[in-house]
Amino acid sequence: MNIMKPLIEKLTLSENTSFVARTYRTPNFEVPWHQHNEYELILILEGEGSAFVGDYIGDFRPGDIFFLAPNLPHTFQKSGDIITSAVVIQFPDNFLGSDLINLPEGIYLKKLLLAATQGLKIIGNYREKMACIIRDLENQQRFARIISLFQCLNMMAESEDHIALSSQAPDATYSLKQEEIDLILQYTNNNFRNKISLREVSTVVSMSIPAFCKYFRRSTKKTYVDYLNEIRIGYACKLLKDTNKSVIEICFESGFNTLPNFNKQFLKYKSIPPSTFRKMIKYPSIHFSVDYDDRILSEQ
Repeated sequence: MNIMKPLIEKLTLSENTSFVARTYRTPNFEVPWHQHNEYELILILEGEGSAFVGDYIGDFRPGDIFFLAPNLPHTFQKSGDIITSAVVIQFPDNFLGSDLINLPEGIYLKKLLLAATQGLKIIGNYREKMACIIRDLENQQRFARIISLFQCLNMMAESEDHIALSSQAPDATYSLKQEEIDLILQYTNNNFRNKISLREVSTVVSMSIPAFCKYFRRSTKKTYVDYLNEIRIGYACKLLKDTNKSVIEICFESGFNTLPNFNKQFLKYKSIPPSTFRKMIKYPSIHFSVDYDDRILSEQ
């Protein structure tokens, strides 16, 4: 049986730089499931879609910032036929040096790098300021580049305004290019709005259904059905936020066959019903409580 492993990406540096900072735009933005030996700071400039980081699945949109530790598998799959781009900063794991990290002043930075092993999504008020620094960094020269990178690291370390993404620890043992996991991600991303059977998706990677289910769960720490439902719920959240479509319309458009199952899965992954989610997005200053027996909403 083939093992689904991420592609290993190699960092390419010019003779005048110690780390990479460049903009990748469609089609160069689209990369398969991969990992590398460098830390990666990513600012999304255009487009939206699904972010896969370790065993995490979520959405991405312009303005989002991600910070990933070395050897953490990831990919960003765009939604449909759209333009996507991002500024990507990559620096080696020995870039900061052990002497600097172990200084008393470096304790918060050391904590940040440890947190990045789960993959971080940056939130908070400082995100816009950090985005401006990242945009400018690509065109900076000499030591100004390093100062800007340290400014970003300092903002993340001092504020701790970030969300940990994956529960899967980075693995540096992968050494072969394998495309199966990327085929599964692409197939699911392109077809989740339709009915997908285990037979169909296992055929994509030429595996039997039992072999596919066993390996997918061992690799991602979740079943394929759970993975598929996460994709569908993520898409449903996007429709609830960005459209005025009814809940039942969103249910079927997201790939669910029945409204009860949609409500059940939404509650499982978001801990609230879809109608409450929409109200919380539309009226963030109002606190909503939920009666989980009758799903009755009340404002407090």
